[in-house]
Amino acid sequence: MDTQAPSASALNQQRVKLKATAPEAVFRRFSTSVDALHPSSGYRFLAVDGSSFTFFSTPRFASPEYFVSEGHSAKGFYSMHLTALYDLERRTYTDAVLQPVHEKDEFRAFCTMVDRQEISPGIKYVYPGDRGFCSWNCMAHVRERGQYFLFRSKDIHSKGITSRFHFPGDGSFDTTVRVTLVRSHSKKIPVPEGSYRRFVDKKTAFDYIEYGSMDTYTLEFRVVRFPLSDSSYECIVTNLPADEFPLERVRECYSARWGIETSFRKLKYTIGVSGFHSYKPEYVRQEIWAKLTAYNITETLVSHVVVETRGTKHDYQVNFSAAAHICRVFLRQSAGRIRINVMALLGRELVPIRKGRQKPRKKTAHFRRPRYFTYRAS
Repeated sequence: MDTQAPSASALNQQRVKLKATAPEAVFRRFSTSVDALHPSSGYRFLAVDGSSFTFFSTPRFASPEYFVSEGHSAKGFYSMHLTALYDLERRTYTDAVLQPVHEKDEFRAFCTMVDRQEISPGIKYVYPGDRGFCSWNCMAHVRERGQYFLFRSKDIHSKGITSRFHFPGDGSFDTTVRVTLVRSHSKKIPVPEGSYRRFVDKKTAFDYIEYGSMDTYTLEFRVVRFPLSDSSYECIVTNLPADEFPLERVRECYSARWGIETSFRKLKYTIGVSGFHSYKPEYVRQEIWAKLTAYNITETLVSHVVVETRGTKHDYQVNFSAAAHICRVFLRQSAGRIRINVMALLGRELVPIRKGRQKPRKKTAHFRRPRYFTYRAS
């Protein structure tokens, strides 16, 4: 430990001087710079998902919208929700929205990120998402930007977007449907021939028709259904062109969405977002943005490591946990000190890629108590 390091009180006094939006601005500036270094064309897959982060605080510092009670007792903890876009090819976060746990709205967060996405010439953006993002409003926002959605929906036999359609069978299929959305019970609203009428109630958000008006909004999309096992099927709704994305490719593209799930695990337990230094929500937000930037820096450096193949049994990749530690040391080093060869060190930390390995997903309680940051060596 450095004996010249400032005290906790001095550190907090300096932290107050930092603009609340500064870490977020750094994150966006870095993401933009990386995009400029790697121009691409064709399809770019930005998966969307959300995760909650818990932290310790008190009513003095955190408002009630962050507080989560434990049953009927007065005990509880505080929580913040992150909804993020994740580039499946570059393995970096491109955008994010932070919300108090009681104001969590993943639909609205996704629409916000889609609306502010800078559309680069020659790139078509595809947004894979699980069932939590399959809604008329999300589909419409993507369509209005001229881009593509790839959402998992409930099966055709469940109550959801894909229910009450006439499909060609009960097995696998790939069929196109047209839906006309209305927000009035009036029967005078005309619906084009071959289009299904769907009513959007007052409680359901839809930004392109005012509730009670006679306006309509038409969506056309594919419903792709394929088996997961002998007894279960998965249903995908997408507006991707069928000639470029047949059933099997749609299946592969949605399976790749799992990359954002594994990224959250790395973000929480390797980068360290599961433990915070702060009690105040505004400081917790700063730490989350800083950790998102640290994650992107690590993945960007890892992606540029040249891994030599020597005819071994397995292919190899850089160990992310070791890479995160190396990058952390690299970012902490001061000018004038001994510099480290980051890329050379990363090239030595390799682990084999063993494809096809699966582990059962652990089922945990909906809420988790936060941990003090001192539960491990920081």
